[in-house]
Amino acid sequence: MRLHQMLIYELHPNNIPKLPTHSHSQVHGVLKKLEDERQITQKQTPPNKPTPHAKMAPKTKPKKKRSPSSESEPDGMFSGMVVFFVPKGVQPRRLQIWKQRLVQMGGVIEERLSRRVTHVFAMDSHTLLKELDKERLSRFKGKVILYQWLEDSLKSGEKLSEDMYELKLDPQSADIPHKPLNPKPTYGNLSSDSQQSPSKKIKLSSEETKVADLKSNENKTENAPLLSTSTTSSPAEVDSFNYANTRRQSLESESEASSLPYCPPDLNKNITEIFGKLVNIYRALGDDRRSFSYYKAIAVIEKLPFKIESTDQIKDLPSIGKSMKDHVQEIITTGKLSKLEHFETDEKVRTISLFGEVWGIGPATALKLYEKGHRTLDDLRNDDSLTNAQKLGLKYFDDIRQRIPRHEVQEMERILQKVGEEVLPGVIIVCGGSYRRGKATCGDIDVIITHPDGQSHKGFLPKFVQCLKDIDFLREDLVFSTHSEEGTDSGVDTYFGFCTYPGRELRHRIDLKVYPRDIYAFGLIAWTGNDVLNRRLRLLAESKGFRLDDTGLFPATQGSGGKRGAKGIASLKFDTEKEVFDFLGFPWLEPHERNL
Repeated sequence: MRLHQMLIYELHPNNIPKLPTHSHSQVHGVLKKLEDERQITQKQTPPNKPTPHAKMAPKTKPKKKRSPSSESEPDGMFSGMVVFFVPKGVQPRRLQIWKQRLVQMGGVIEERLSRRVTHVFAMDSHTLLKELDKERLSRFKGKVILYQWLEDSLKSGEKLSEDMYELKLDPQSADIPHKPLNPKPTYGNLSSDSQQSPSKKIKLSSEETKVADLKSNENKTENAPLLSTSTTSSPAEVDSFNYANTRRQSLESESEASSLPYCPPDLNKNITEIFGKLVNIYRALGDDRRSFSYYKAIAVIEKLPFKIESTDQIKDLPSIGKSMKDHVQEIITTGKLSKLEHFETDEKVRTISLFGEVWGIGPATALKLYEKGHRTLDDLRNDDSLTNAQKLGLKYFDDIRQRIPRHEVQEMERILQKVGEEVLPGVIIVCGGSYRRGKATCGDIDVIITHPDGQSHKGFLPKFVQCLKDIDFLREDLVFSTHSEEGTDSGVDTYFGFCTYPGRELRHRIDLKVYPRDIYAFGLIAWTGNDVLNRRLRLLAESKGFRLDDTGLFPATQGSGGKRGAKGIASLKFDTEKEVFDFLGFPWLEPHERNL
């Protein structure tokens, strides 16, 4: 029993023994004995410790109880480490947890880069150089380690080798100034608020507005919207005006997060480029499992802060199994991969892979076209069986294979936001995908849209598309379906098509998705990606008895054939992405941290 509990127990009236009223001599004897013991204790007190002065027995100051988070193990896993944390790029709550765990396991934290520091932890070289200049780093004698080392060590329960996580800085990288973004383009009626260009009406032909089969194009999206999320209650009803303002601020902060750059070292392009070709080949062949395996391996290898010279360096890395290590060994030894060469020399595989790169042509269609005798893209151009969407994908085949620089996507996002605000004040428009994850280039543009009041988004997309066509931003249509006004298909409106950057005719793929406010968080997560994260969240949801997609998190219901997570009547409700992560028990990741 703790000391203070014992005192409370002993001093409780029910626990004090009652002395007879006539035994005054006995009471006097007990008090005298206590006084004698007090005097003996005072005589034994060391000279340098003052004796408390009190008429009653001396009070002893209780020891301050240390909280569990502050208790450390002198011989813990991180003993001997004196660490300086670079906070940029890390979610504050996660940083706090890391610090607590490090101290608990024997580490010491310094609030500045002093001579005592043995290790500096940083998210990447860019955030490091924003916090510490290259001159200070050149004088630092310790190691600069990626945060991933700390997280992986905590997960494995042992101190991992630091070599694979050491951050090697390019001496020239610190000399590259941060160039300002290109000035806002003069683009139709966007050049000035006071100048309004005449409305240029462009009628959509029935062919152009024809809705393509979305399922046949699932493999063409950079971030397959397959996520898992759920909530235990719907959001509380609040004043719509105040809620809209609060929600808008929250969503604007989510949009601003996309400005954080994600720049993996990618020192092993000789490996990742070959694996990337295999991703596309297996995807075209309809082998999603193998395609995804190489996709995951690329995500791991491109982050490594060292050049792979031996497979021993990657033996403990996730997503790198024996066959993948064998491929790496062959590449670093010979500079090529026999499997890829075999595919590239096999006429059937090569042809199906080529056809599969055309937007709108999936594995089954590619195989049929091959069996019809087609071998080249020119052969396809003469095939009348292609849909209008497939013909457009073929027409702009070379255009849409070109990556889009990040600053151009940012400028196009501004165009979308400005036009959207003119059509519907208060509308929220966020570019997702690899742009929101901070990548330097993007394959296409994914745009996620909503309105905070939960109603005004209905009917917005057709007006928005027409205005974007009026200024020659949107050019050709691939998919155009609206459901918000009828309430069908979860009330989500969809537009897939081609757009152009101001002053250019080069086509880029663009997807517009308009979600009701109450399921916007799901759409935002799904269309931000990446594929690895989406799949992990989806599987996590299924393990909890839910099914996750871009329209919500649906609990398992009776009559679903016993399949866990079958789509139920209504989705659980969340206001933010973080609430979804928290419900699933998945660590919160900022958008630029989702390149798993």
